[in-house]
Amino acid sequence: MRTEDVLAAIATGLWRWDNASGIVSLDAEAARLLGLPTEPVQLTEAAVRSRFHPVDWNEIDGVVNLAVAEGTLAEARLRIMDEHGRVIRTVRSRSKPLIEGNDYQLVGTLQEVAEQVPGTAARTPITGDWRRSREAFLLDAGRALAEARSTAEVLRVAASLSMPGFSPDGLAVFGVAGDRLTVIGHHGHSDGDEGPFSSMSLDTDYPAAEVVRTGRALYLPTPDEYRRRFPMTWPLAQRFGRRSWAFVPLVVAGRTMGTWMAAFKHPVAFTPDERSVLTTVARMLAQALARAGVAESERELSLGLQRTMMPVLGPGIPGIKVAARYVPTGGGLQVGGDWYDLIRLPGGTSRTGGRRPGRIALVIGDVQGHDVRAAGLMGQLRIALRAYASEGHRPDAVLSRASRFLYGITDGDDGEEYGGPRFATCLYLEVDLETGTVDIARAGHPDPAVRMNDGTVLLRPTAGGLPLGIDPDTDYPTTRLTLDPGETLMVCTDGLLETGGHDLDTGWDRVRKLLEAHEGDDLEQLADTLVEAVHGPGSHHTTGPLADRREDDIAVLLLSRRPAGPVVEAPRRTLMTIAQAEPERIAEAREQMRQLLHDWTDRDQLDSAVLMVSEMVTNVLVHTDGDALLVAEVACAAKSRRLRVEVSDTSDELPHKRHPGEMASSGRGLVLMEMLADAWGVDPRGEGKAIWFELNETPSPSGESCCG
Repeated sequence: MRTEDVLAAIATGLWRWDNASGIVSLDAEAARLLGLPTEPVQLTEAAVRSRFHPVDWNEIDGVVNLAVAEGTLAEARLRIMDEHGRVIRTVRSRSKPLIEGNDYQLVGTLQEVAEQVPGTAARTPITGDWRRSREAFLLDAGRALAEARSTAEVLRVAASLSMPGFSPDGLAVFGVAGDRLTVIGHHGHSDGDEGPFSSMSLDTDYPAAEVVRTGRALYLPTPDEYRRRFPMTWPLAQRFGRRSWAFVPLVVAGRTMGTWMAAFKHPVAFTPDERSVLTTVARMLAQALARAGVAESERELSLGLQRTMMPVLGPGIPGIKVAARYVPTGGGLQVGGDWYDLIRLPGGTSRTGGRRPGRIALVIGDVQGHDVRAAGLMGQLRIALRAYASEGHRPDAVLSRASRFLYGITDGDDGEEYGGPRFATCLYLEVDLETGTVDIARAGHPDPAVRMNDGTVLLRPTAGGLPLGIDPDTDYPTTRLTLDPGETLMVCTDGLLETGGHDLDTGWDRVRKLLEAHEGDDLEQLADTLVEAVHGPGSHHTTGPLADRREDDIAVLLLSRRPAGPVVEAPRRTLMTIAQAEPERIAEAREQMRQLLHDWTDRDQLDSAVLMVSEMVTNVLVHTDGDALLVAEVACAAKSRRLRVEVSDTSDELPHKRHPGEMASSGRGLVLMEMLADAWGVDPRGEGKAIWFELNETPSPSGESCCG
């Protein structure tokens, strides 16, 4: 009797599906089961597809692909439809893929089965409940694995996955290191259980090793099956008391990078649906592990670059405290063009004839761009600045040489490796640790700020030149200020000011409020506060989801002079020079007065002080050939504070009080001072003169003194 006759007698049909040609061959019984005339027939894939329920066709497509990938049987239940779209029967299909190169033929059987009992239908592929549960699980699993950012986090997510109906209680992820099998992570086992598996040769007769060698999944539904197929390593698995095991390859870009093991304490048949879920999870797990591995490599490289490029600001410099933060922009390698540095300079002889405590240089800068090229250029520029500073050059000379250096390596053909010409902003400060004087040279960088002992914060306007690398012959004038004991100097890159939709002005207002609100002398806490105000808690680190929201690199450097004893509250004081060639800095002088008098009780007096300062400085620039030196000081008087402002110049010509008419454009300076100031005068000096005025603060309505 022929095989076809035997199969027909038990209502079983034969069919062959040629994937290359798209032709499906049916014997007579298979044709009958599909609702066709009972005779052998060859049909197109589309014609056969029209006989299946659309939902079931999508199901069988996934089952077949899984069987082809694993080299296993494809099993599924399928509903057969008539020409009117009505279900006429349910058949079970079992088929074996015969792979020929990139194509395959599917050879199998069709057999009619009874309809499912409603109470048992939840685990069949042709009902919606199990499918919906599986799809929801896979969506949640995919989302959770996509958000995992480290290998440890990926493994935690994998351990927490609750698969619909057959959750494993033991998981392990095996990787490959050379010709050895390694354990990347595990769950459901005790510490140390991974020992025998952690450095196993890939030639070992062990399921995970075989999966790596072949790239095909292994399903062991019973302990007997495990013992029969892997007798040498069965004793290693036996002690865990599991009943079923799935070993699924972790494949990325066509390469098997490891094996995922799911072990069960209850028997699992590993139906096509269950294998499909395990294979899909393994595919997502492999992608997540690959992404995490790349991210961890990038972080390790980034941290190495940062450690190499950023100085260690540890203890050891007497008389000062220093704190710094660097937060790179999000995306790619966590390095960029911002940097800071602290350089110990050669000391000298003190005024008493002994050795001076020494000098240090603070440097902060920002190379154009946020890429690896910018980071490499930043490293070279930092080394060049260190070399020029160590040679003993003054701040202006250090920046002039650095500008020529940057111009030379980025301009013309030599600059192709950096993507063409680039520039860098920079602030270079030389600090004398004995006297507290700070000499500043600025190349297109934001000005420094000083927080005084009473909490007042002043942005210190400094003279400056073009950013480094634009013009090799640029000059960089030097500005001097004095940092008193207990005062804190802050320098930063524009990322701290502008991140979060701010411009330089509004960003500075935000930073100034943070500096004023800070209490105590903990610079590390202050540095964290400044960065967290921009990016949130923990953002001074270079990892985590906040990295994706960063708009620009941030570097911030804080320096405070340590007082020898208790801090004696000194008068609040500011000093600045307005050059003949920089009349636009009169606006900066007005802003300095507003910052100095930020807590002045009488706002009308504040406006008067700003107006008089503007008039005094303007008179110097208009009526003399020299620069104007502005010195303003707020000190305690009897029961209130007193403001004293001096504007000095090198001209010996004394001002004269005039009586300008209504249409006159000048001549009102001394008239205004007589009207608005509590006292004023003109003092001749050895070279030049000083015009001054004083204002006594109007007491507050409560009668409390602002002097404390």
